[in-house]
Amino acid sequence: MADKEQALEKAPSFSLTEYGTNQEIALDDFRGHCVMLTFWVSWCPDCLRDLPKKEKLFHALEKNRDLAFLTVNVTGREGDPEDGLRFIEHNDIRLPVLRDIETNVYDAYHCTSVPYTVLLNRQHEIEERFNDHTSFVEITLALEKLLAKYQDS
Repeated sequence: MADKEQALEKAPSFSLTEYGTNQEIALDDFRGHCVMLTFWVSWCPDCLRDLPKKEKLFHALEKNRDLAFLTVNVTGREGDPEDGLRFIEHNDIRLPVLRDIETNVYDAYHCTSVPYTVLLNRQHEIEERFNDHTSFVEITLALEKLLAKYQDS
């Protein structure tokens, strides 16, 4: 019997405030685009290694109109609500950074660690989930595979 392709889970919708602009950013603002969504906190050593790499990837792929990068500071897991902002400024992070003040979005995505990365397809279905034990190479390979699906469309 042939394996049936399993239906993908719809990504939970959200609207969060962006650091710096205080603008409300919603997942729906990126309808029709693949999204790399990364949850992080400032005190996490793995996040310290992960975010600068994603920053470089963001700049390398910024002309790719199929892909949006969003990061979410899980402010509800920070010692001080301003720790995320200090981290962004200290590390010169230019990625869009949203604030999850009560951990509602983090919880809705069933995150188990930080950093936690979720790849969404154009229909905002969850294609892949990556926890803190996943290498950056594994994430970029999965992202390449996801974007290849839409290469000719």
